[in-house]
Amino acid sequence: MSQRAPIEETVEAGGASIPKLGLGTWQNTGESCTESVEAALDLGYRHVDTAQMYDNERAVGDGIAAADVDREDVFLTTKLWRSNLRADDVRASTRASLDRLGVDRVDLLLIHWPHPRVPVEETLSAMAELRDDGLVEHIGVANFTREQYRAAREAVDAPLVTDQVLYHPYRDRSGLRADCEAAGLSLTAYSPLARGDAVGDPVLADIGARHGKSAAQVALRWLVQQDQVVAIPKATGRDHLAENRAVFDFSLTDEEMARVDDLRGSLWRRLKDRAPAVMRRVPF
Repeated sequence: MSQRAPIEETVEAGGASIPKLGLGTWQNTGESCTESVEAALDLGYRHVDTAQMYDNERAVGDGIAAADVDREDVFLTTKLWRSNLRADDVRASTRASLDRLGVDRVDLLLIHWPHPRVPVEETLSAMAELRDDGLVEHIGVANFTREQYRAAREAVDAPLVTDQVLYHPYRDRSGLRADCEAAGLSLTAYSPLARGDAVGDPVLADIGARHGKSAAQVALRWLVQQDQVVAIPKATGRDHLAENRAVFDFSLTDEEMARVDDLRGSLWRRLKDRAPAVMRRVPF
């Protein structure tokens, strides 16, 4: 099986060079996860995203080890779960993550969710120490509001290279994205296909028909065509991985980008998208 050329489009943010398209691994565990990671790397992916909460760091590490790709060529992200945000827990749990992943460092360590009872300064300071010690190359956050991201960036001297948030064609992130662009940082989009809602969207399908692409590919192209935006769609099978990867051989027109911007999705979709706002306020 011949290996595909690596995806070369990247975002430069806070000293990090982040591949524009990565592999999300949430809800993918065990042998399936290992096979997905290995297949993705064979297809040219060079960005893999995991988290302590996903219970798949070992499987992700096995996939990276099995692939015929140098570890140094893979941008690997993991995230601190909310129970590990105190300084001592940051240090101990990150070392445990490295052991599970089978690596001596990760390229990016994120706070998975803000915690209303743990000062962000405490967590970020411990993460910055890990960065100084060479166990972490870059640090950032996830699921932070625009205001929380601004406050977090002021809380530590080390640059926060990204805010990883729910972002898809039905979720407006123009304000946060503008902040990221202005600061030279990145916005990472998880669930970029809106948990499958984008796959059957008629507007996306109509745009895709003009380019010989699927609705899902249009949704991903809309994201990666934006400055400073990275997308990490989940995929398991090789065909699905290959389809998601094939978004760099066409471009959307300004008019097509605007049509996607105007999508709002169903009422149920908008209600589900409020889940992160609830999660931020729950003190567990």
